[in-house]
Amino acid sequence: MLKILFFAALRERLACASTTLDITGQHLTAREVLNKLASQSAHWQQHLANAELLCAVNQQLVDLSHPVAAGDELAFFPPVTGG
Repeated sequence: MLKILFFAALRERLACASTTLDITGQHLTAREVLNKLASQSAHWQQHLANAELLCAVNQQLVDLSHPVAAGDELAFFPPVTGG
């Protein structure tokens, strides 16, 4: 099982803080997981299609091309801004 977390405005827009995805035996990248999630509904597709989303695997910031495995924690969040 892959644990997927959503943070900040993305969590609010999806109305979801976390979900899981069974990827046992699959070799996927973070981008491929993102695409699987986006295919769940038009609403999710709208908010997950943001090319600027950042991701982390096991609390380490990574590129969307990074591989994920069952047992990993994958987090998606919008770009950080400050002021």
